[in-house]
Amino acid sequence: MSDTFKGIGAMVLACTVWGVSALYYKLLDDVPPLELLSHRTLWSLVFFLVILLVQGRIGVWIAVMSDRGNFRRMAIASLLIAANWFLFIFSIQIDQAMQASLGYYIFPLLSVLFGLVFFNETLKPVQWIAIGCAAAGVCVLVIAQGQVPWFALAIASSFGLYGVAKKGLEVGPVLSVTTEVLILAPVAAAILVWAGITGQAHFNTGVQTTALLIASGPLTAVPLILFSYATKRVHLSTVGVLQYLNPTLQFGCAVFILAEPFGRVQMYVFSMIWIAVALYSWGALRGSRGYVR
Repeated sequence: MSDTFKGIGAMVLACTVWGVSALYYKLLDDVPPLELLSHRTLWSLVFFLVILLVQGRIGVWIAVMSDRGNFRRMAIASLLIAANWFLFIFSIQIDQAMQASLGYYIFPLLSVLFGLVFFNETLKPVQWIAIGCAAAGVCVLVIAQGQVPWFALAIASSFGLYGVAKKGLEVGPVLSVTTEVLILAPVAAAILVWAGITGQAHFNTGVQTTALLIASGPLTAVPLILFSYATKRVHLSTVGVLQYLNPTLQFGCAVFILAEPFGRVQMYVFSMIWIAVALYSWGALRGSRGYVR
C-alpha cells in the first residue's frame, strides 16, 4: 500500500470521526456545555501526554513551550479553539447541528479571506467567486428567515482565526494542541471543581455518561493525529478537498438522524454553499503543485 493511499485513508477516517461527532455530543446533551468542554480539555490533555510519553517526545514538548514567541501564539490559539469547541457543542445541544455544518463549509472560504486581510495574500478570481457564492447563501438565509446564522458564522470565524494564530508556527499539531489544552486546563479544572462543590457534576453519575466524558479525550486526539499523518503524505490540495467530508457528514447527521428541518430556504442556502465549495475545490486542485512530505 502506497504512502499516498495510506494518507488518504487516514484523512477520510479523521474527517469521518469529526463528521459524526455531533451524534456523540447529542448523547451528552444533559451535560452543560462548559462542563463538557472542560472534560474534553482535561481528558485530551491526559491522552496527548500519554502519546508524547510513549513517543519519547516530552522533552521536545517542554522545549516548545519554553519558546516565548511560540507560547504566546499557542495561548491565543487556545482561546480560539476553546471558543470553537464550545460553539460546536452548544449548537448540537440546542438542535443547530445544521448551522454547525454550515460553519465548517464556510470556514475554508473565510480562511482565504483572512489570508487577504492579515497576510496580504492574493486571491484568484475563482476564490472571489466562491466567497461571493457563500456570502449570497448567507444573505438568502438572512432575508428569507430574518435571522443571521450566528452559530455558523461564529464557528467559521473562530476556526479561521485559530488558523491565523497558528500560521507560521513551526510546531507539529500534536505538540501545539497539547500546549493549548494545558493552557486551558486550570480553567477547565476550576469549572469541574465548582460543578462538584455545587452538586451539579455529571461525572460518575452513570456508566454511560462517565465513559462518554472520558472518551472526549481520544475523540479529540485521534483525528488530529490521523490528520497530521495524512498531511505528510498527500497533496495539501487533496487534504483541503477531503476535509469537506466533515461538514457533509455533519449535514447528513443533522437532517437524517437528528431530524432537523430542511426546507426550501435551507436548500437554496446549501446549494449556494455547495457551489462555492465546488469552485474552491476546483481551484485548489487546479493549483496543486506536488506532494508535501
